[in-house]
Amino acid sequence: MNDKTNILKAIVDAAEHIVVVQADNPDGDSLGSALALEHILSDIGKQVTLYCGVDMPGYLQYLHGWDRVQNQLPRKFDASIIVDASTLSLLEKLQASGELGWLSTKPCAVLDHHEKVEKIVPFAKVIINEYTRSSTGELIYTLAEEIRWPVSAQAGEGLMTAILGDTQGLSNQLASADTYRIMGELVALGVDRPALEERRRELSKMPATIYNYKGTLLQRTAFVDDGRIAVITIPQSEINTFSPLYNPAPLVQGDMLQTIGVQVAIVLKHYADGKVTGAIRCNPGFGVGAELAEHLGGGGHAYASGFKVTGKAYADVRADCLSYCQELLHTLTDPK
Repeated sequence: MNDKTNILKAIVDAAEHIVVVQADNPDGDSLGSALALEHILSDIGKQVTLYCGVDMPGYLQYLHGWDRVQNQLPRKFDASIIVDASTLSLLEKLQASGELGWLSTKPCAVLDHHEKVEKIVPFAKVIINEYTRSSTGELIYTLAEEIRWPVSAQAGEGLMTAILGDTQGLSNQLASADTYRIMGELVALGVDRPALEERRRELSKMPATIYNYKGTLLQRTAFVDDGRIAVITIPQSEINTFSPLYNPAPLVQGDMLQTIGVQVAIVLKHYADGKVTGAIRCNPGFGVGAELAEHLGGGGHAYASGFKVTGKAYADVRADCLSYCQELLHTLTDPK
């Protein structure tokens, strides 16, 4: 084991009660990784609490155990592991509640795979960030192999969900040969991928109101830079009405990317308090997502990333986002 892995093992060995922390933007990788760690650590005799500052999105509730995630830190714990995030920017709920200081007083490990990171968690005793991994779930599997932690079928289901989430079902460039090896080993452990996919599909079914709303969003999509960029904005009123039923970004981004000529799909959300968030997805060969998100104070991967901006006018954020995206795409296609 290398030095960082030894530190992680020492933190876990010394703790009786461990909190597994997700950032304020949970997704399949973060929840799957958290649930997997819950099983792995419980199987070696640890008490585990799952924390996230926001409620789990509806589209993730096909995962067994999602309802065990709490939005308050326990009063007593010995250590924490932050999964799928290395940045303080994604832990604002903890900062707002004053609990971040509490978290910082205990040994903390960070497990992540994002290449572009700002405001790195300063109090972490160890940060293991392997951006060549498809997902944090894949990283956890390799760490479990190295440390010789047990991985049950229940833990494997979380890891498989994490991998499938960030690789978009093994369809993007994040999936490596090692990713496929690990997926095969998870199946060998007893993870039933068809059953997992069926649960996901069943939960992803949309009511008629969302089906009609999707049509409205597609009609409202704007195409910029000779059709290279597809962009749409979701106002606060629609966030209030439709987000509790279905997240608008994944509702339409796949269709946006399937449009001939589109290289990048951007969904902006404009909140009443002035905050603007962006979900960025890129087609193969046009992976500008991480750089674009970083430019706007966010982060992520080349093909999937996001950002949040406060204190700036929506029109300025949109213009900056589109202008820099065009610049990045033109650099790809015309390096001179």
